[in-house]
Amino acid sequence: MTLNTILRFSRATTPEEMFTGRWQHRATRLDAYKSYLDQRWQEGCTNAWKLWEEMKVQGYPRGYASVRDYVSRTLRGKPQPVGPRPPSDRAVTRWILTHPDATAESDRIQLKAALANCPELTALAEHVRSFAHMLTHLHGDQLPDWIEAASATTELPSLRHFAQHLLRDLDAVTSGRTLPWNSGVVEGHVNRIKMLKRQMFGRAGFELLRKRVLLST
Repeated sequence: MTLNTILRFSRATTPEEMFTGRWQHRATRLDAYKSYLDQRWQEGCTNAWKLWEEMKVQGYPRGYASVRDYVSRTLRGKPQPVGPRPPSDRAVTRWILTHPDATAESDRIQLKAALANCPELTALAEHVRSFAHMLTHLHGDQLPDWIEAASATTELPSLRHFAQHLLRDLDAVTSGRTLPWNSGVVEGHVNRIKMLKRQMFGRAGFELLRKRVLLST
Protein backbone atom coordinates (compact mmCIF):
# COMPACT_ATOMS: atom_id res chain seq x y z
CA MET A 1 0.00 0.00 0.00
CA THR A 2 1.05 3.56 -0.58
CA LEU A 3 1.53 6.12 2.16
CA ASN A 4 -1.64 8.00 1.16
CA THR A 5 -3.74 4.82 1.43
CA ILE A 6 -2.44 4.09 4.92
CA LEU A 7 -3.06 7.67 6.01
CA ARG A 8 -6.62 7.54 4.67
CA PHE A 9 -7.28 4.33 6.59
CA SER A 10 -5.84 5.73 9.80
CA ARG A 11 -7.93 8.90 9.58
CA ALA A 12 -11.22 7.15 8.75
CA THR A 13 -13.88 7.48 11.45
CA THR A 14 -16.40 5.10 9.85
CA PRO A 15 -15.98 1.90 7.83
CA GLU A 16 -17.61 3.54 4.81
CA GLU A 17 -14.76 6.04 4.54
CA MET A 18 -12.33 3.16 4.01
CA PHE A 19 -14.21 1.86 0.96
CA THR A 20 -13.54 4.79 -1.34
CA GLY A 21 -11.34 4.79 -4.39
CA ARG A 22 -11.35 4.48 -8.14
CA TRP A 23 -13.05 1.05 -8.04
CA GLN A 24 -15.79 2.10 -5.64
CA HIS A 25 -18.28 3.47 -8.17
CA ARG A 26 -17.36 1.26 -11.11
CA ALA A 27 -20.39 0.03 -13.06
CA THR A 28 -21.18 -3.66 -12.69
CA ARG A 29 -23.76 -6.04 -14.11
CA LEU A 30 -25.44 -6.08 -10.73
CA ASP A 31 -26.45 -2.42 -10.99
CA ALA A 32 -29.47 -3.23 -13.16
CA TYR A 33 -30.77 -5.61 -10.48
CA LYS A 34 -30.10 -3.57 -7.34
CA SER A 35 -33.55 -1.99 -7.36
CA TYR A 36 -35.09 -5.47 -7.52
CA LEU A 37 -32.89 -6.65 -4.64
CA ASP A 38 -33.87 -3.63 -2.57
CA GLN A 39 -37.56 -4.28 -3.26
CA ARG A 40 -37.35 -7.97 -2.36
CA TRP A 41 -35.45 -7.08 0.80
CA GLN A 42 -38.23 -4.73 1.85
CA GLU A 43 -40.76 -7.48 1.11
CA GLY A 44 -39.02 -9.70 3.65
CA CYS A 45 -36.79 -11.93 1.51
CA THR A 46 -33.37 -11.90 3.25
CA ASN A 47 -31.92 -15.11 1.80
CA ALA A 48 -29.11 -14.22 -0.61
CA TRP A 49 -29.23 -17.61 -2.34
CA LYS A 50 -32.96 -17.32 -3.03
CA LEU A 51 -32.49 -13.79 -4.34
CA TRP A 52 -29.76 -15.01 -6.67
CA GLU A 53 -31.99 -17.82 -7.98
CA GLU A 54 -34.77 -15.31 -8.68
CA MET A 55 -32.32 -13.07 -10.54
CA LYS A 56 -31.05 -15.98 -12.64
CA VAL A 57 -34.59 -16.48 -13.93
CA GLN A 58 -34.61 -12.81 -14.94
CA GLY A 59 -31.35 -13.22 -16.86
CA TYR A 60 -28.64 -12.26 -14.38
CA PRO A 61 -25.41 -13.70 -15.89
CA ARG A 62 -23.08 -13.61 -12.89
CA GLY A 63 -22.58 -15.96 -9.96
CA TYR A 64 -23.84 -16.07 -6.41
CA ALA A 65 -20.85 -14.26 -4.82
CA SER A 66 -21.74 -10.81 -6.14
CA VAL A 67 -25.31 -11.04 -4.80
CA ARG A 68 -24.06 -12.33 -1.46
CA ASP A 69 -21.58 -9.46 -1.14
CA TYR A 70 -24.21 -6.85 -1.98
CA VAL A 71 -26.62 -8.31 0.56
CA SER A 72 -24.03 -8.50 3.33
CA ARG A 73 -22.45 -5.09 2.71
CA THR A 74 -25.44 -2.97 1.71
CA LEU A 75 -28.77 -4.57 2.57
CA ARG A 76 -27.90 -5.95 5.99
CA GLY A 77 -27.72 -2.46 7.41
CA LYS A 78 -31.10 -1.38 6.04
CA PRO A 79 -34.18 -1.71 8.25
CA GLN A 80 -36.55 -4.47 7.33
CA PRO A 81 -40.30 -3.93 7.67
CA VAL A 82 -41.91 -5.98 10.39
CA GLY A 83 -44.90 -7.83 8.99
CA PRO A 84 -46.93 -10.89 9.83
CA ARG A 85 -44.92 -14.08 10.01
CA PRO A 86 -45.65 -16.40 7.07
CA PRO A 87 -47.33 -19.70 7.98
CA SER A 88 -45.19 -22.80 8.32
CA ASP A 89 -45.29 -25.71 5.87
CA ARG A 90 -46.94 -27.89 8.49
CA ALA A 91 -49.69 -25.33 9.09
CA VAL A 92 -50.49 -24.97 5.38
CA THR A 93 -50.51 -28.77 5.02
CA ARG A 94 -52.96 -29.09 7.90
CA TRP A 95 -55.26 -26.45 6.39
CA ILE A 96 -55.32 -28.22 3.03
CA LEU A 97 -55.89 -31.69 4.49
CA THR A 98 -58.67 -30.55 6.83
CA HIS A 99 -62.22 -30.71 5.51
CA PRO A 100 -63.43 -27.18 4.65
CA ASP A 101 -66.46 -27.58 6.93
CA ALA A 102 -64.18 -28.43 9.87
CA THR A 103 -61.68 -25.61 9.26
CA ALA A 104 -61.73 -22.65 11.63
CA GLU A 105 -62.54 -19.25 10.16
CA SER A 106 -59.10 -17.84 10.97
CA ASP A 107 -57.39 -20.81 9.31
CA ARG A 108 -59.64 -20.47 6.28
CA ILE A 109 -58.66 -16.83 5.86
CA GLN A 110 -54.95 -17.60 6.16
CA LEU A 111 -55.23 -20.47 3.68
CA LYS A 112 -57.00 -18.21 1.21
CA ALA A 113 -54.17 -15.68 1.49
CA ALA A 114 -51.54 -18.40 1.01
CA LEU A 115 -53.29 -19.79 -2.07
CA ALA A 116 -53.61 -16.33 -3.56
CA ASN A 117 -49.82 -15.88 -3.45
CA CYS A 118 -48.96 -19.28 -4.95
CA PRO A 119 -50.77 -20.67 -8.04
CA GLU A 120 -48.99 -24.03 -7.67
CA LEU A 121 -50.32 -24.36 -4.13
CA THR A 122 -53.83 -23.62 -5.39
CA ALA A 123 -53.60 -26.42 -7.93
CA LEU A 124 -52.24 -28.77 -5.29
CA ALA A 125 -55.11 -27.98 -2.90
CA GLU A 126 -57.67 -28.71 -5.61
CA HIS A 127 -56.14 -32.09 -6.42
CA VAL A 128 -55.83 -33.03 -2.75
CA ARG A 129 -59.45 -32.15 -2.00
CA SER A 130 -60.77 -34.02 -5.03
CA PHE A 131 -58.74 -37.06 -3.96
CA ALA A 132 -60.10 -36.76 -0.41
CA HIS A 133 -63.64 -36.63 -1.82
CA MET A 134 -63.00 -39.94 -3.58
CA LEU A 135 -61.66 -41.46 -0.37
CA THR A 136 -64.59 -40.47 1.82
CA HIS A 137 -67.36 -41.17 -0.71
CA LEU A 138 -65.86 -44.36 -2.25
CA HIS A 139 -65.85 -43.01 -5.80
CA GLY A 140 -63.16 -45.31 -7.14
CA ASP A 141 -64.55 -44.98 -10.68
CA GLN A 142 -63.24 -41.39 -10.73
CA LEU A 143 -59.66 -42.45 -9.96
CA PRO A 144 -58.44 -42.78 -13.60
CA ASP A 145 -59.61 -39.25 -14.39
CA TRP A 146 -57.88 -37.93 -11.25
CA ILE A 147 -54.64 -39.70 -12.13
CA GLU A 148 -54.73 -38.24 -15.64
CA ALA A 149 -55.30 -34.71 -14.31
CA ALA A 150 -52.62 -35.03 -11.62
CA SER A 151 -50.09 -36.47 -14.08
CA ALA A 152 -50.51 -33.40 -16.29
CA THR A 153 -49.30 -31.02 -13.56
CA THR A 154 -45.73 -30.31 -14.63
CA GLU A 155 -45.26 -27.75 -11.85
CA LEU A 156 -46.01 -30.37 -9.16
CA PRO A 157 -43.55 -33.23 -9.72
CA SER A 158 -44.24 -34.93 -6.37
CA LEU A 159 -47.97 -35.10 -7.05
CA ARG A 160 -47.32 -36.34 -10.59
CA HIS A 161 -45.07 -39.14 -9.31
CA PHE A 162 -47.68 -40.12 -6.70
CA ALA A 163 -50.40 -40.32 -9.35
CA GLN A 164 -48.23 -42.37 -11.71
CA HIS A 165 -47.28 -44.69 -8.84
CA LEU A 166 -50.98 -45.57 -8.39
CA LEU A 167 -51.01 -47.04 -11.91
CA ARG A 168 -48.73 -49.88 -10.78
CA ASP A 169 -51.65 -51.55 -8.98
CA LEU A 170 -54.65 -49.66 -10.27
CA ASP A 171 -57.15 -52.50 -9.79
CA ALA A 172 -56.33 -52.87 -6.09
CA VAL A 173 -56.42 -49.13 -5.48
CA THR A 174 -59.73 -48.80 -7.32
CA SER A 175 -61.23 -51.63 -5.29
CA GLY A 176 -60.03 -50.03 -2.08
CA ARG A 177 -61.75 -46.80 -3.07
CA THR A 178 -64.96 -48.54 -4.18
CA LEU A 179 -65.70 -51.44 -1.83
CA PRO A 180 -66.86 -50.80 1.76
CA TRP A 181 -64.34 -53.21 3.34
CA ASN A 182 -60.92 -52.16 4.59
CA SER A 183 -58.13 -53.34 6.89
CA GLY A 184 -58.34 -50.35 9.22
CA VAL A 185 -59.17 -52.46 12.28
CA VAL A 186 -56.24 -54.80 11.69
CA GLU A 187 -53.86 -51.87 11.10
CA GLY A 188 -55.08 -50.31 14.32
CA HIS A 189 -54.20 -53.44 16.32
CA VAL A 190 -50.80 -53.65 14.62
CA ASN A 191 -50.10 -50.03 15.48
CA ARG A 192 -51.11 -50.65 19.12
CA ILE A 193 -48.79 -53.67 19.36
CA LYS A 194 -45.89 -51.66 17.93
CA MET A 195 -46.55 -48.89 20.44
CA LEU A 196 -46.44 -51.37 23.33
CA LYS A 197 -43.26 -52.85 21.94
CA ARG A 198 -41.59 -49.43 21.81
CA GLN A 199 -42.71 -48.65 25.35
CA MET A 200 -41.20 -51.90 26.67
CA PHE A 201 -37.93 -51.59 24.72
CA GLY A 202 -34.96 -52.09 27.04
CA ARG A 203 -37.13 -52.86 30.09
CA ALA A 204 -37.45 -56.62 29.71
CA GLY A 205 -35.08 -58.09 32.32
CA PHE A 206 -34.92 -60.07 35.56
CA GLU A 207 -36.46 -57.29 37.66
CA LEU A 208 -39.51 -57.04 35.40
CA LEU A 209 -39.88 -60.84 35.40
CA ARG A 210 -39.58 -60.92 39.20
CA LYS A 211 -42.32 -58.28 39.60
CA ARG A 212 -44.63 -60.15 37.26
CA VAL A 213 -44.11 -63.38 39.23
CA LEU A 214 -44.69 -61.67 42.58
CA LEU A 215 -47.83 -59.90 41.35
CA SER A 216 -49.27 -63.13 39.98
CA THR A 217 -48.90 -65.02 43.32
